[in-house]
Amino acid sequence: MNTFFRFFYEFMSVFFEGLTSSIKGLVDGIGKMFNIDEYARIIDNYKEYFNGKEKIFVVLCVIFLILIVLLVVGLIFLLVKKILRRMSNHYSKDELMEEIGSLNDEVRKLMKEKDELMAMKVSQLGLSPDDKDNKDGKDGKDGKGEEEEPEEEGIQGIRFPKLCSYDELYKNTRPQNYENSYTLTELIDDFRCFSASQLRLYYDYTILRPFFAGLACGKLIILQGISGTGKTSLAYAWGKFVKNDSCVSSVEPSWRDKSDFLGYFNELTKKFNETRALGEIYLAGFDDKVHTIILDEMNLARVEYYFADLLSILEMPNRDEWLVDIVSSSWPNDPKKLVNGKLKLPGNLWYIGTINNDDSTFMVTDKVYDRAMPIDINTKVDPFKCREQEAMDINSSYLEGLFQEAIEKYPLSPKGLEMVKEIDDYVTEHFRIAFGNRIMKQLNVFSAVYVACGGKEIEAIDYFISKKILRKFDQLSVSFIRDEINPFISFLNKKYGKGSMKEMIEYLERVKKSV
Repeated sequence: MNTFFRFFYEFMSVFFEGLTSSIKGLVDGIGKMFNIDEYARIIDNYKEYFNGKEKIFVVLCVIFLILIVLLVVGLIFLLVKKILRRMSNHYSKDELMEEIGSLNDEVRKLMKEKDELMAMKVSQLGLSPDDKDNKDGKDGKDGKGEEEEPEEEGIQGIRFPKLCSYDELYKNTRPQNYENSYTLTELIDDFRCFSASQLRLYYDYTILRPFFAGLACGKLIILQGISGTGKTSLAYAWGKFVKNDSCVSSVEPSWRDKSDFLGYFNELTKKFNETRALGEIYLAGFDDKVHTIILDEMNLARVEYYFADLLSILEMPNRDEWLVDIVSSSWPNDPKKLVNGKLKLPGNLWYIGTINNDDSTFMVTDKVYDRAMPIDINTKVDPFKCREQEAMDINSSYLEGLFQEAIEKYPLSPKGLEMVKEIDDYVTEHFRIAFGNRIMKQLNVFSAVYVACGGKEIEAIDYFISKKILRKFDQLSVSFIRDEINPFISFLNKKYGKGSMKEMIEYLERVKKSV
């Protein structure tokens, strides 16, 4: 055992001797740096040999040294101050969390007192609290009586004040016919010139044609790409152009269901928390204008959580079935368009989501992409001169009529259908990805409207397949598709002409670089 203690002493002494030497060296170094006597001795030894000019340089050296010392001291002071500030912020956060906890306790106490008062009130009516909660089937979610009418005699509750104010404001309003007479080609040119001349926002036809074709494909469009390329401004400009400003609904990471998007019933106030999006949906039902809701940064939360109900409803072919549940029961003074707690989604409203793909966002799932039309905006267009163009009054019904006219006039040609079939067969065989019926229906609409906007059918097919089909490659194993990318590019160039499938080849090249 003595041998082990001797070993332990010698083994650990190496470390502690080094540590002691380091501390001693640091202290000695600092002491030497501030050894004023040594500085004075050196000056005294040399002062007899200095002439007039050299004495001036000696003074400058002393000043320079003092400045260095002050700089070092200042840096140390700032470092200590920063450390103390961080420690103070940490303590502040702890105090804040304690305060939040105490406030939560107070809220629970108040809720308990409210329940006790409600129980006393109910007992005076000769009912038990449970009987009241379930009276006439008016209990809210989870049996909490969320949507009960107030019991006060002679009082009829108004839980949707904003929507009811719209009823009063627009009670005599009738949809106006603006007698539009333009074509899609003219409309897209007018919008381009309006954005450039009035808003100083510049867009190329390669962006606007897919945008208008996307409006025809469905009610949800996704503008995606790198930050700062004008995704939100495009939806903003569209609202300005149709003289009906877009409603911006900024998505928050905490969104979990449709109540975050449309609002919820507040049990304490007996009012419905009406969001801007709900107001825009309700307002769109009064006219035939084009309405837009911008879901800004829509993938900060999971889209399939807060927008799932609307995705399913907007898929229904019969617009009379576009009914979304807002509340589970009706009150006498509910808004007129709210029938049995359900609100009909208007056909003149489009939802435009913007997406930034980075580490702070969620991946958009196939369920969402399959029901939406994604449009990439990754480049900024240089400013250009264009004629002055004012905003326009546009009937939504006329715009949809233009879409329907394009579908009938420019269906996929036999050559286009053959092209789609060949690409479908190739992708299915080599990548195990197939086109669905929904995709083919959207492709027919997208291609027709794209052509009606002045584009070519092959460009429409190229763009659509690259955004709706090839994007599924992102979810495939890199090793699975590595050896298939170059042959696929060769197939496209050989079959349809070199560079004809520009969007598809550009996407495949990006995938290849990421391998």
